[in-house]
Order: sequence, then C-alpha cells, then structure tokens
Amino acid sequence: MKLKIDPFVLSIIVVITIAYFFPQLGAKESPFPLDTINSIGVSLIFFFYGLKLSPDKLKAGLKNWKLHLLVQSSTFILFPLCVLPFYPLAHSSHQTLWLALFFLACLPSTVSSSVVMVSIAKGNIPAAIFNASISGIIGIAVTPLWMGLFLTNSTTDFNLTGIYIKLITEILLPVFAGILLQRYWGKLVQQYSRYLTLFDKTVILLIIYKSFAESFEEKIFSTVSLGDLLLLSVAVTGLFFLVYFLTGYLTSILQFNTEDSITAQFCGTKKSLVHGTVFSKILFTNTASVGIILLPLMLFHAFQILFISVIAAKLAKRTG
Repeated sequence: MKLKIDPFVLSIIVVITIAYFFPQLGAKESPFPLDTINSIGVSLIFFFYGLKLSPDKLKAGLKNWKLHLLVQSSTFILFPLCVLPFYPLAHSSHQTLWLALFFLACLPSTVSSSVVMVSIAKGNIPAAIFNASISGIIGIAVTPLWMGLFLTNSTTDFNLTGIYIKLITEILLPVFAGILLQRYWGKLVQQYSRYLTLFDKTVILLIIYKSFAESFEEKIFSTVSLGDLLLLSVAVTGLFFLVYFLTGYLTSILQFNTEDSITAQFCGTKKSLVHGTVFSKILFTNTASVGIILLPLMLFHAFQILFISVIAAKLAKRTG
C-alpha cells in the first residue's frame, strides 16, 4: 500500500522553516498583531466547533458509558500516568523536554481525524463523534490541572485562575454560543465544512509560526541536540504504542465488540494538535520555549496519522 504524507504535516514543516529563516513577524517586538489575530481565530474555531455539535446526538451518545469511560480515562489518566514515572529521571537540562512530553500526554483527543479514521475502519461512528466532541470540553478543565502540578513550581508565570478565565472566554463560551445557535446555523457549517477546516488549519499554522519564531529568535532550540531529538522521537512513538496496546488489552477484558474496540483504540490514543497549540498559547504565556513544548506534539501528530491510517485501511478490508 502506498503511503501518503498528510498535507497538513507538510504545511507544518514549511511554516517551521519559514519561522526559522524569517522570525521577525512572530517576534515579541513585531508590530504585526499576531497574538490578537490568533486569539480571535481560536475563538472562531471553537465557535464553529460548537455549531457542529448536535445536542440530540450528544444525549444519544451517553448510552454506551463503558466505552466513553475507557476512551476518556485513556486520554486523561492513562497517558499522563505513563509519562509521570519518568519525571525523576529528567535531569535539569531535560526538564523542558519532559514537560513538553507530559503536556502532550495531558491533551484532549482529536475530533475530525478520530471520526474519519473510525469511519474508514468501520468502527462505532456515533460513539467516536461523542467521545471526540466531549474530549475537548473535558480537556479545558483537566489539562491545566495536570500541568499545574509542575508549572506552579517552575519559572513559568502560572496563574490557574487567570488560565481558566482565558480558557472560558476564548474557548468555552464560543463553544456554548455555537451549540445554542446550532439549530439555526448548523446546516451552514456542514455545507461549508471544507472551508472551515481550511480556516482551522490556517489559524493553527499561524500559532505554530508564532511559537517557533519566538523560540528561534531567543535561540531556545540551541539547547536541543540531535540526540535529544532522537530520544524524544523514540519516547513519543513508545508512548503511542504503550497506550494503544494497553487500551486494546482493556477492550478485551471489558469484552467490547469489534466496532467498540476500534473506537476505543482510535479515539483513546489520539492527541489534538488544535487544542495543543491553543493550550500552549494560554498555559505558557510569555515563555520563549513554546516551540520546544510543541515539538513532541508535532512528532506525535504526524506519527498517529500515519500509523492509524494504515491500521484503518487494513480493518476496512475485514468481512463480517
């Protein structure tokens, strides 16, 4: 089977390259208001996200509670617990890299790619939609709590109250506004979903450019060696497989059918690049190392799409 590189992954590589050679627009002293543009863009992303959520479908999705509990536990408990034991092993020079890996582990699941992959693999699509949708909302509360265990004792200016206010105003309120208006504009969102997806990706690319431009400007990546990058790649890949097989083992213990097992493994092992870039902007405000913080997420995002695409294609060929 011929493997195709995801165009969005290529776009990320291009944007990081541009940030390396032309960091001026994303630097702190830049006259270009990228922070304001990104904040407005993020709010619009989650407003449109709310418009896509059907309250009726969310209510109907509550029935399969064992599957939902496994997916959300995998996303917000199993992932962080897999990274947590390695904290004592992270020397002072590797603290930021460990924190970046832990940040990845604490993020919500993806929305669109989870549902698409479950659909290709002939899994439980309604459950995938429910879990992918609810994961982002849970993450608004849970991700900052996990990160607060370590950021409060670091040099980062971590104000949990301020972070939640920002998350509520920039993300939660737009989501609920979208849900309230879903009955009026929901069909328009479905009609123009292709353009909205392009808008989402453009905003994410702008945030990535801003994050990496600041890091390059401050020469933060000079502290990351090739060996560290290889180690991070191995850690990210190992983390994915560990959670993937643990989730699969739990589905067998719970005696899930094939469709539910696919949904559990596909949704419970994904991490959202959208939420990651947005949360990093809020959790690591005024921190020049945001580029490093996003590095494991970039690697994980590319790998999860590649691996799950191959598995989904194989599962799609099954009979019965």
